[in-house]
Amino acid sequence: MIEKRMGCESSISNSRSHTRGFYAGSSHDTFLFPHHISSGGAAGISIILHFLFQTPYSTVLWTLNAVMILLALRQLGKGNAAKTMFCVTVTTVTIHFLSPFVTASPSHPVFDLAAGAVIFGVGLGILFRLGASSGGMDILALIIAKWRNEKPGQTLFYINSVILLLAGLIVDVRTIFYALCCQWISGKIIDWIHSFSIQKHSIFRKLIFVNK
Repeated sequence: MIEKRMGCESSISNSRSHTRGFYAGSSHDTFLFPHHISSGGAAGISIILHFLFQTPYSTVLWTLNAVMILLALRQLGKGNAAKTMFCVTVTTVTIHFLSPFVTASPSHPVFDLAAGAVIFGVGLGILFRLGASSGGMDILALIIAKWRNEKPGQTLFYINSVILLLAGLIVDVRTIFYALCCQWISGKIIDWIHSFSIQKHSIFRKLIFVNK
C-alpha cells in the first residue's frame, strides 16, 4: 500500500514537473528568445553563443545544465538531480521542437517580456516547490538560498545579473533593460509561490504537489 502511494506521488510529481518544464520552454521560445531576452544565466549564455555562432539554443542549454547538475550532484542529491535533469530535458526538447515554428517576434517586446516572465516565473516557482528547478543558475540559487537561508528568487536575480549584462553588451544593449525586468518579474513570482501557504489556500492543493 505504501509503495503504491509512493509510486502515485512520484507519478504526480513527474507529471507536473513535465508541465512546468513545458511552460519554461514555451515561454522562452515563444516570447523571450525572439527578442534576445534572457531569463537567466544559462539562457544568457545560449543567446550569446546563438548570436555569435548560430549554436542552437536547446543544445547549449542542455549541455550547460547537465554540467551544472553533475557538479552539484552531492548538494542536490540523486532524487532532486534526477527531477531537475528531467525538467531540463523537457524544457530543451520543447525549445527544440518549437524553434522552427517561431521565426519572428509575435508582438512588441514589452508585451512578450511580460508574458514570458510571468509564465516562466510561475513554472519555475512551482518547480522550486517540488524541490527541483529548470537547471542552470537556478541550481546555484537553490544551493545558496538553502545555505544562507534566503529566498531563491532574490538569490537568482543577483547571480544572473552579470551574465545578463554581458549578453546585452554583446547582442544588443536594449536587451539589458528587458532582461533585468524579466528577472525582476519572474523573481517576484518565484518568491511569492515559494512562500505561499498551500495549507491556507486549499484550492491550490490540486495544482501543486509538495514533497515533504
